[in-house]
Amino acid sequence: MQPLKLPEFDYQLEGNKIFCLIRKKWVVLTPEEWVRQHFINLLVSHLGYPKGLFKLEQSMAYFKNQKRSDITVLDREGGVFLLVECKAPSVKLDQKVMGQVSAYNKVLDSKYLAITNGMTHFI
Repeated sequence: MQPLKLPEFDYQLEGNKIFCLIRKKWVVLTPEEWVRQHFINLLVSHLGYPKGLFKLEQSMAYFKNQKRSDITVLDREGGVFLLVECKAPSVKLDQKVMGQVSAYNKVLDSKYLAITNGMTHFI
């Protein structure tokens, strides 16, 4: 996987899987998952967000379709504090990506939104 513009960390790889810091299990290593694990590391190890406040791939219904958010960070009262949409490094962060996270936010009502492809980040 390519280096990202996020802090390096001591990740664990096994074949085509990476160990998830939050789910505490092996997940398939895709370019998007590579970005997600690096962004989780940034939030937990460098910014002090507690692991217990994370939800990954939170399911939601949006216009009768089931969708899943990449990273949801809750506040201490259980509300959504930060909603993060991760893309592969090759994906351009454009209006379509912002529209996707904005649509999810209509359901989750997060205080803050972020989009990242590991190279560029918008919050």
